Amino acid sequence: MNEKKKSILLVDDSTTNLTLVNALLSNTYTLYTAINGIRMFKLLKNIKPDLILLDIEMPEMDGYEVLKRLKSNDDTADIPVAFLTAHGTEGVGPKDLPPGAIGYITKPFSPQILLSNIERILI
Repeated sequence: MNEKKKSILLVDDSTTNLTLVNALLSNTYTLYTAINGIRMFKLLKNIKPDLILLDIEMPEMDGYEVLKRLKSNDDTADIPVAFLTAHGTEGVGPKDLPPGAIGYITKPFSPQILLSNIERILI
């Protein structure tokens, strides 16, 4: 049985992070990348990923603004969003997440932690 790969959209302004995550995930998932929120919204006109991994600190439109716009649009509101960020998240619990986010994955991350968090989200 040929099961379709789950898809992930990674939004990060760091080409190093895009390259690293692509290397870690591309064998298991269909991976799309965008270097900012504006490009992400252009991609979302043609794709609907199973998960969005979203950096917080980006120029032009930060991750919080991107999340707010995603969740206010009926076409994208149901896509799970997890922050993949170096933004301080120690001591941050589920009640501290902005509305619409399902978790934080902190950078730098170990490949195993990234993969296990994604698997947990996409079950």
